[in-house]
Amino acid sequence: MSEIIVIGAGLAGSESAYQIAKSGVKVKLYEMRPFKSTPAHRTSLFGELVCSNSFRSKDLTKAIGLLKEELIKLGSLIMDAAKDCEIPGGKAWVVDRECFAKFITAKISQEKNIEIIREEVCEIPRNRIVVVATGPLTSESLAKDLATLLPTSFLHFYDALSPIIYRDSINWEKVFVADRGSTEEGVYVNCPLTKEEYEVFWEALISAEKVPLHPFEEPRYFEGCLPIEVMAERGKETLRFGPMKAKGLIDPRTGKEPYAVVQLRPENKEGTLYNMVGFQTKMKYGEQIRVFRLIPGLEKAEFARFGSIHRNTFVNAPLVLTPTLQIKNHPNIFLAGQITGVEGYVESTAMGWLAGVNAARLFLGKSLVAPPPETAIGALVNYLQTANPKYFQPMNVNWGLFPPLEGKKIAKRDKYNLLSQRALKRIEEWKDQL
Repeated sequence: MSEIIVIGAGLAGSESAYQIAKSGVKVKLYEMRPFKSTPAHRTSLFGELVCSNSFRSKDLTKAIGLLKEELIKLGSLIMDAAKDCEIPGGKAWVVDRECFAKFITAKISQEKNIEIIREEVCEIPRNRIVVVATGPLTSESLAKDLATLLPTSFLHFYDALSPIIYRDSINWEKVFVADRGSTEEGVYVNCPLTKEEYEVFWEALISAEKVPLHPFEEPRYFEGCLPIEVMAERGKETLRFGPMKAKGLIDPRTGKEPYAVVQLRPENKEGTLYNMVGFQTKMKYGEQIRVFRLIPGLEKAEFARFGSIHRNTFVNAPLVLTPTLQIKNHPNIFLAGQITGVEGYVESTAMGWLAGVNAARLFLGKSLVAPPPETAIGALVNYLQTANPKYFQPMNVNWGLFPPLEGKKIAKRDKYNLLSQRALKRIEEWKDQL
């Protein structure tokens, strides 16, 4: 065994291959383009982006800004490319997409420890150290082979994401806690609506502006995870017999069932995040804010993740992956990028960095590492380990994933500054240990 195999040369795969090569280990990097393309790609370049503002905010009081800063400190190839190809974009980190992909392709091509092989991999080698970084549009043949390495039905091909709301933005005076006979840990928070409130909400929902579909995201919706607006279009009362059903829920303030309810389910063990149950949607983000804030109790809701439905390939990470991104029953095989269950380019890059570092350490006979949970990278990994597997869906980095600060209540802006400072201190300490 003279090298590590990396499958896929998107952001995660390129990052993994680069980190392995920089550790002195040889890499065989497989990329099927240009001989076989995907509906999302237009070139054969590595690290091709779909949109130029994929890196989002630069602000260190935003979790995504912190994640980028951590990756810079850890020597990320992708962040080097983003810095070199940045163009004016206000508070957003915007890159020239062609410059970005050419930068990554050149760096990978010039790396003496990386051999590039332009062909499709249909089967994952079982007796080698492998990093699978094939992204949301993993080829059908490779996805089928990956599925044979996992317990039944732990590989998914569509995201149906409901919005996630920060707990401290819920108006607790307008909601009530009640559980309709569920045995799940924790309890549901219910936002009650009167007939008039429901009708205003329904009208806003069906008239809201939607995100146009990509060609590879044709609306092959399952009845069990229809967009909330598609259900609403079937009739004004449809939602009241679906995700907004109030049967069996008594509002203690009135002693009666509300006309309709929106249920919120705890999303993490810390109880800092709540999921809007059954509210997957294709509405634009601004419209989600406008429409969902019409719901009593959510007038000032702040969103850790917006709802969406799109094509994706990802595993049920809490049941499948170790904290070092190895497949539990095949520890020589690492997963990297969105396939791990993270959402977003920067998050995928972070998982590529970690998978690459650990694959190299395994090859070299070193102990494997997991980042501290106080860091942005560590918070993502912790989510992949501790999320409820029954409801697992991919997640962007957000402050609700971080361990809370100790001490008295802190103002929001100060809290995010303190969380960011704590994370940067911990990432420096961890980097020194590496």
